[in-house]
Amino acid sequence: MHVTKRDGTREPYDADRINKAIERAAAGLPDQIAITTQVASELAITLFDGITTEQLDEAAIGVAVQNVKDDPQFDMVAARLLRKVIYKRVLGGYDTELELALLHQARFPGYIRDAIEEGLLDVRLQELFDLDALAAALDHTRDDLLKYIGTVTMRNRYMITDRHRKSLEVPQYFWMRVAMGLALNEADPTGTALKFYEKISTLDYLPAGSTLVNAGTSYPQLSNCFVMQMEDDIEHIAKSVRDVMWLTKGTGGIGLSVTKLRSEGSPIRSNNTTSTGPIPFMHTIDSTLRAVSRGGKKFGALAFYMENWHLDFHQFLDLRQNSGDPYRRTRTANTAVWISDEFMKRVAADQDWYLFDPAETPDLVELVGSEFSARYAEYVALAEAGKMRTFRKMRAREQYKQILVTLQTTSHPWLTWKDTINNRALNTNTGTIHLSNLCTEICLPQDRDNISVCNLASVNLPQHLVDGKIDWDRMEQSVRLAVRQLDNLVDITLSSVPESEFANQENRAVGLGVMGFTDITERLGLAYESEEAYDLIDQIVEFVSYHAIDASADLARERGSYNNFAGSGWSQGKVPFDTIAEVEADRGVPVTVNRVTRLDWDTLRDKVKGGIRNATLMAVAPTASIGLVAGTTPGFDPQFSQIFSRNTSSGKFLEVNTNLVKDLQALGIWDEVKDQLLAAQGDLSKVDGVPQHLVDVYKTSFQLDPHAFLEVAARAQKWIDQAISRNIYLEDRDVDKMMELYAFAWEKGVKTTYYLHMKPRHTAEQSTVRVNKTENINRTGSASGRAAGGAASGGARKGFGGARKGFGGAKAAAAPAADAPVAEAQAEEAPSTTAAAAPASASRGFGGFGGAKKPAPATTEIPAVTDGEAVATTPEEKAPAAAPASVLSSIAAQAFATAPQEQPEVPPVTLPEPAPEPAAQQLSTSAAAPSSAALLDVVETVASGDTEMIGGVACPVDPMERLQCESCQ
Repeated sequence: MHVTKRDGTREPYDADRINKAIERAAAGLPDQIAITTQVASELAITLFDGITTEQLDEAAIGVAVQNVKDDPQFDMVAARLLRKVIYKRVLGGYDTELELALLHQARFPGYIRDAIEEGLLDVRLQELFDLDALAAALDHTRDDLLKYIGTVTMRNRYMITDRHRKSLEVPQYFWMRVAMGLALNEADPTGTALKFYEKISTLDYLPAGSTLVNAGTSYPQLSNCFVMQMEDDIEHIAKSVRDVMWLTKGTGGIGLSVTKLRSEGSPIRSNNTTSTGPIPFMHTIDSTLRAVSRGGKKFGALAFYMENWHLDFHQFLDLRQNSGDPYRRTRTANTAVWISDEFMKRVAADQDWYLFDPAETPDLVELVGSEFSARYAEYVALAEAGKMRTFRKMRAREQYKQILVTLQTTSHPWLTWKDTINNRALNTNTGTIHLSNLCTEICLPQDRDNISVCNLASVNLPQHLVDGKIDWDRMEQSVRLAVRQLDNLVDITLSSVPESEFANQENRAVGLGVMGFTDITERLGLAYESEEAYDLIDQIVEFVSYHAIDASADLARERGSYNNFAGSGWSQGKVPFDTIAEVEADRGVPVTVNRVTRLDWDTLRDKVKGGIRNATLMAVAPTASIGLVAGTTPGFDPQFSQIFSRNTSSGKFLEVNTNLVKDLQALGIWDEVKDQLLAAQGDLSKVDGVPQHLVDVYKTSFQLDPHAFLEVAARAQKWIDQAISRNIYLEDRDVDKMMELYAFAWEKGVKTTYYLHMKPRHTAEQSTVRVNKTENINRTGSASGRAAGGAASGGARKGFGGARKGFGGAKAAAAPAADAPVAEAQAEEAPSTTAAAAPASASRGFGGFGGAKKPAPATTEIPAVTDGEAVATTPEEKAPAAAPASVLSSIAAQAFATAPQEQPEVPPVTLPEPAPEPAAQQLSTSAAAPSSAALLDVVETVASGDTEMIGGVACPVDPMERLQCESCQ
């Protein structure tokens, strides 16, 4: 057998050479020999005569990847094999680690000079820096901090290539280029770049996505978030379209408020016609996003915001629907609703809600809190007196429910709270905050002359956890350097829109966040929904906030305060914690959040009175992409599953929770339970023999009480001057519970929420777990017998997907055996199985929404089908929860109550089941060496219409962009 080299020549296949390469990739791992043997033997069966060196490399990586499900150590092997490919293409061949280190140093200056000559890098990188000193600091061993998915993400998204798409960077060149690009304005650029490099190359903190893409390049557009408002005149509408185009070209994510645009049918006096309303203009901008792709890699990213008193708000709710007039829909842009305290209080009191034309009520956009409420009441009185040209009246609860039903069916609009944001901000002395950004974590004022800008970075919490304790000194260093780096960015970044350039310089707004919270709770053995975890996030974010503010105050003494400092909350000696009381006083409703403090805030209050460098300091972004690079969980999000296949724009990746594997290995049970875990879709509670404390620690997103997500956010929000990109995960589709949950967020003082992820109703059958279906069928009788048994034990399961009655009652059938097919196991289980979630949700917030469960929103469902049985997928009917003792408990228990609907009967469907071909045979019969994606497919589930996940389930409505908010990563 021969291998075809890159120059087209052929040479005999050298198995010994390949085996040594694999052995080096497994160096230092506990089972080096076993891993090497397994990868080498599985690789051998994929080979064919004439295989190219590229195919050989790809096949070796793929073989390592497909074994990650059995042992996460294979991820390290795959990452090292991939990096070897990168090293060879950029640096050339090498045989030893010493040679690799010398190549890194020797070729770094040439890489900088060549990239500058090609017009790819900033000429100042050669003029201002001591390239030899920087080269000497390069440490390629830090590459081992990168997982396989992190290496691929870095290569595909962030590392630069030449005009022919040839790779120019290895990971450490990339980190150093970013560090240099953020030190250009320093008095000692080389020394500062070395400090930045030390932190980001060890993954202590990471700049956000746009910064990583463009830092040090010839076009350093480094800002991440742009927040703008569209004015109600045709000239500004046209300018807004132009601005969106330029900001999108520069890879920025955009928030755009359309509340000021007059409603459909509103008179236009200049030409004696009527307005078409905001929807057609939003569709135009949506098309613009698709026309101007972000960095040439994917569509633009933008979120429209509208206040829910706008007369066309019902049309706004339909923007993301799949049906209807395509010219009145947005297929790329997202939507978010800007909600006032007045609306929330009218919902609580079951009062009417009035919708107005902004042309008649132009001042409502600028008013917040009690001032908004007073003026709104005046407009209501005018409407009732017949003195308004047009208005619409409806029950506040009716609209609230419409919002949440639309959120459940389309994942939009996201809920954000106008008055909480404005009253808890310290930077509103320059005007009203009219919206947030694409990912709902930015809170900055804007107007016709200011497109607000924010610049992001995130502290990687697990890197600061040493021997089971947080290294607070290391974290303080990370925070202070990150703030300095972000402040530098304001002066270095370029913008093609003058209004954003102006706002950036005037306010110098930055948003330092954190990521990896779930990662550290698992390492510390804490359950996400425990009081200990809440106290931990409280303490961490307080610490980060304190030192970020202190660092900015120090920078003000070195470089001066931001231009709009006078009159700000900072100038009055306020810190974010102080705004909680102000919100309570204005809304007249308590903010139910823990008020413990740990640090000397009085001293810091006195210090910030003297000046602060940045209008804002903290914002927690989703960190979906940089979280992959850092190898940790994104933001505050829980684990999606313990084992699953992640589908991103960079490819498919098999992920296994290494924290869980380590804990199970310490108990000596990983090898015996790993197949059960895979069969259970990553649900540890369904695996036999696992201690309960581990089951509690390793609950996944849909198993947790959703109130826990908001408690974590509320604790963190105490200390954050901007907001948090807070995803919500719900297993239960009960709209009444959703109404209570989002009201709970408002009561807690949470400023914004982001995506709502609903658990899909169907799952896919596993193709990788050895199961004895005949044995399982015999154990429970037959397919039809299981259906009958389910009807007897859990309340009637009628026909194809019929109603399963009795909330909180017994499961429909006994739990299936551990080796049962997953789709069968899930079919026999009630959709809500987390015992801890029920009492918590029954005692909080707007709980009185109760009543009989309403019909689910109209969506098309494809039933899961296994072994000739069509599986029931309709959630259980829910009994009304008891009304809580809350300030909002006056809500009627039977609001929106309707009779439950039963599903029609459909005859069972039987599908033939082909015998699975062993993985080895599937690979060996390939006509060519498989790609890593093809190899990964061998270990994936049989894909269903809802998801491609192995363990757990994906978001059923939106594509992969849901967790890929590139502008904030």
